[in-house]
Amino acid sequence: MPPPSPPSSSSSSRVLAALAVVILTTLFFFSPASASASASAAGPQARPFKKIYAFGDSFTDTGNTRSASGPSGFGHVSNPPYGVTFFHRPTNRYSDGRLVIDFVAQSLSLPFLPPYRSISSSSSSSSNASGVNFAVAGSTAINHEFFVRNNLSLDITPQSILTQLAWFNKYLESREGCKAAARGGACGGALDALVWVGEIGVNDYAYTLGSTVSGDTIRKLAIDTVATFLESLLRRGVKYMVVQGLPVSGCLPLAMYLSPENDRDDIGCVKSVNDQTRTHNAALQAKISDLGKQFPDSVIVYADYWNAYRSVMKTPAKYGFKEPFKACCGAGEPYHFTPFATCGMPSTDFCPRPAEYINWDGVHLTEAMYKVIAGMFLNGRFSHPPFSYLLGKKQHRG
Repeated sequence: MPPPSPPSSSSSSRVLAALAVVILTTLFFFSPASASASASAAGPQARPFKKIYAFGDSFTDTGNTRSASGPSGFGHVSNPPYGVTFFHRPTNRYSDGRLVIDFVAQSLSLPFLPPYRSISSSSSSSSNASGVNFAVAGSTAINHEFFVRNNLSLDITPQSILTQLAWFNKYLESREGCKAAARGGACGGALDALVWVGEIGVNDYAYTLGSTVSGDTIRKLAIDTVATFLESLLRRGVKYMVVQGLPVSGCLPLAMYLSPENDRDDIGCVKSVNDQTRTHNAALQAKISDLGKQFPDSVIVYADYWNAYRSVMKTPAKYGFKEPFKACCGAGEPYHFTPFATCGMPSTDFCPRPAEYINWDGVHLTEAMYKVIAGMFLNGRFSHPPFSYLLGKKQHRG
């Protein structure tokens, strides 16, 4: 499928420049009880992986960011009603409950991944038995220094995907005994794990709109940096990796709120923004294909976030959703969202049935939507090759 025409600069700039101000940060096959039951019934085969290492931004962050350190536009993640659906308290996840990575862990009969910052501050030198989450809300693909050099630092998260790589190297060296990690060397058995790379790159576009830096420049730099990151993981010995693309961010209430009504696609979302993320994903897939040829012993799965999300938006009722465009938690009309009163602030409220909503706070998704997306990645047709192929390879190799 050929890439779409470049998005309208005036329309996408208005939407994404405002995203920069408020900081666009950014399967469930079994319940926790049934996951444990399945593991018990199936024995060791139910746990092909003992560990997961995760990377990304706020769509994957399970607690590396708190209100005080997170993106300024969504600086209330430590406040209720975040976490209300599953955990019944805020856990510094940008949702009412679990994220895709949480459902991935449960599907593999593993506990939820602890955030890196919670274990890096621990005095213990032992490794974490089930893995670690390095994702940070507001994180970029491109290094923070790029934004500083171009006077685009604003009030943004300083961590990039390469910061997360540095954390990972430090963890491997100090907790897994892999002294070669810091030098980019292989770590052998220390990386007999599933590596899950959540979406990363939306923030890069948001932070640079309204500047002299073009979208094409951002796409090239972001894709090249992500490719460097992925190659570094593969050189360290990663054999099983899932890489998510960018979502249809033009379907987020924030984008809808800020865009002109004549900038819409066939599913009612912001066309210019969705075109931009689609073009980005095409370039990302090409890089992943190249890496697959370079590292033929590794299984690299592309998780098609864009088409999975779009599929739900086309027929939301099929997946149990009654409200595709409004945020569950927020304030204002027509999308129950305004960048001046975001979820967690005293002036906002939240819907009584979050499971009927796709979007949680204007940017991030509900647990119900993450559950659907996770299922599409792990047991559907939106992963290439299928996730079952990756599992089969792992079980065959042992």
